[in-house]
Amino acid sequence: MAMVTAADAGLLSCPACALVSRPPQRAMAGLGAPAARCPRCGAGVHPRKPDSIARTRAFLLAACVLYIPANLLPIMDTSSLFDAQQDTILSGVIYLWTAGSWVTALIVFIASVVTPLAKLLALTALVVSVQRKSTWRPHQRAQLYRAVSLVGRWSMLDIFVVTVLVALVQLQSIAVITAGPGAFAFGAVVVLTMLAAFSFDPRLIWDPLKAADE
Repeated sequence: MAMVTAADAGLLSCPACALVSRPPQRAMAGLGAPAARCPRCGAGVHPRKPDSIARTRAFLLAACVLYIPANLLPIMDTSSLFDAQQDTILSGVIYLWTAGSWVTALIVFIASVVTPLAKLLALTALVVSVQRKSTWRPHQRAQLYRAVSLVGRWSMLDIFVVTVLVALVQLQSIAVITAGPGAFAFGAVVVLTMLAAFSFDPRLIWDPLKAADE
């Protein structure tokens, strides 16, 4: 049996308030016609997110470029009357591990190294599969996207690593702590992966299946 989508029935979902509505026919006519608007909140509605793949690829590329300096450059510069020290994310993890705080080290490592990398790999796999019009395991790919989106809502918790490293140097009586270049790169990676997940349209996963049914 052929698969019928909401777009086939002339229904569009609002990206802002999630209302499903039927826009005027003239709004669906194409170039030169007024844009379709949600009758409840007035946001623009489209059958698919405009330039979804291009935007997602751009955000992913930028995030991948910044991921390396985010983990290699100092995330925090600490200076006192006695010495100066620069800490990267990995050096902070190693310090916590050698100090016996294994649980904290594991949390920091997963939150700041593993999770961003996993999100980048998952989104890249989704983009490649959509570009290749793959029909392989659409349900699992949709679940993967939902998992990435769920994690993305809590992505700013990755900055937790900065607070942990700051706490380590508070034992010194006089110290000046400033954010290093790694902190800015790390924050940019978090934001860019969130934007990439938001830009990706998961409905594109199902379009090849409809084409195969026709």
